[in-house]
Amino acid sequence: MIYKNNLFTIQKAQEDMKDKRVLYISSEVVPYLPETEISSTAFQVAKMTNGVGGQTRIFMPRFGNINERIHQLHEVIRLSGMNMVINDLDMPLIIKVASIPKERMQVYFIDNEDYFKRKATFTDEDGKLFEDNDERAIFFAKGVIETVKKLNWAPDVIHLHGWLAALLPVYLKNYFKDEPIFLDSKIVTSVYGDGFEGELSENLVDKIKFDEIDSKVLKVIEKSTYTNLMKLAVDNSDGIIIASEDVNSELMSHVDALETPTLPFKSPEEMESTYIAFYKELIGEDEESDDE
Repeated sequence: MIYKNNLFTIQKAQEDMKDKRVLYISSEVVPYLPETEISSTAFQVAKMTNGVGGQTRIFMPRFGNINERIHQLHEVIRLSGMNMVINDLDMPLIIKVASIPKERMQVYFIDNEDYFKRKATFTDEDGKLFEDNDERAIFFAKGVIETVKKLNWAPDVIHLHGWLAALLPVYLKNYFKDEPIFLDSKIVTSVYGDGFEGELSENLVDKIKFDEIDSKVLKVIEKSTYTNLMKLAVDNSDGIIIASEDVNSELMSHVDALETPTLPFKSPEEMESTYIAFYKELIGEDEESDDE
């Protein structure tokens, strides 16, 4: 189902976003990592929401190639100290925070020495995927959710960017389904053309099943390709945004077959009006609510 932007004027959509909470979760965000379609879009969309009065929080991994001194990251002691159980192992969670200069937006960094200390993001110097990318994705998903719980910050919209965040929806809809703080949250997944070649660990499903998530839900990622990870994400989302002009046909066919509200690709100039209106439709507040 393709969303048609015919319910809200730009002005009303902007007015209605005031004080709404939008949680942005991205594998990459500028200025902390180099400019890519994902890192730039995640930043621009958060800036857009912040600019019309919405409350934003951004989460990303603290990869080892992020310069903590230049970007003034500092550890948040009151949020750190939790352990995430990944495949029966206790992995310490460290939370760091920084503010994007001139934007008054806070960015929270999910950190762990074993998973994120290396001076690279997803691949080694030969371009080979790190063997533990599956566990890094699980850790990132659970770490973000546990941190938001500890912040006691109930988001109206949770907007995901990048495949490393692809496990968030299935965890929110299953492992964390009874958490009161997320009961009214709407999950939006942006689908990009930029993924990865090959597959993650063949043991990914077993590692997620350790958290008592039904194997039927995970069937689509028995082969853990980029396309299948994104299929899992959109299957467990309340809204989908096509964020690239060029998304592979298999993934697009999967999205088209769903009944989930979907926003087609929009140019940067169109983002503000369409993304905000899309959020508002998912939240479920229409013009009649203001007439009561």
